[in-house]
Amino acid sequence: MAAGSSNYWEDLRKQARQLENELDLKLVSFSKLCTSYSSTRDGRRDRYSSDTTPLLNGSSQDRMFETMAVEIEQLLGKLTGINDKMAEYTNSAGVPSLNAALMHTLQRHRDILQDYTHEFHKTKANFLAIRERENLLGSVRKDIESYKSGSGVNNRRTELFLKEHEHLRNSDRLIEETISIAMATKENMTSQRGMLKSIQSKMNTLANRFPAVNSLIQRINLRKRRDSLILGGVIGVCTILLLLYAFH
Repeated sequence: MAAGSSNYWEDLRKQARQLENELDLKLVSFSKLCTSYSSTRDGRRDRYSSDTTPLLNGSSQDRMFETMAVEIEQLLGKLTGINDKMAEYTNSAGVPSLNAALMHTLQRHRDILQDYTHEFHKTKANFLAIRERENLLGSVRKDIESYKSGSGVNNRRTELFLKEHEHLRNSDRLIEETISIAMATKENMTSQRGMLKSIQSKMNTLANRFPAVNSLIQRINLRKRRDSLILGGVIGVCTILLLLYAFH
């Protein structure tokens, strides 16, 4: 009875090791497929501006991915079943002295199963994320190509609207700059007017304090007026003489 139980245990271990070896090879190939899928999509995106060709060429890789994922899931399911049978055997073993060794062996196989399951789900998630990103980028590129190949009239109208909008923005900026310059000029003129009023006030103060200077300034002003009158009379007489000479 013990010999039969031992053979059953060894048979379970043999099946578990065989499934683990198959899973290891499948996961390596699965990881290479995902890596080649990413690099192939990147290379094709650099060579082609359209998204049609990459989608058609990538469909075979998508089918390979689906097939390998199903195969790996089946192997994981079988290995899980073997581990469950090994756990049942350890719980019903008739030799208590061997329970510790059997539990250690079972735990090792469980750890291997957990590692393979984690690696499979991680690789699968990365592949799906890459494929989703590529599909999204392909959709965006397709929309861009569709926009570029659309109606020329609509594109031209859009360009004209954009140019007109840019012109309006430039005009607003120039108006704001002109207003700023005008405000600064107004402030400078106000400041200069204040300075001139201050100078005139000081001159009037000096003139009131020194009557002689005030009298001199008045005589200078009278002489300037007299000279202006004389100069105007001379110019008037010369003009009249020139007109008389011209008509005769």
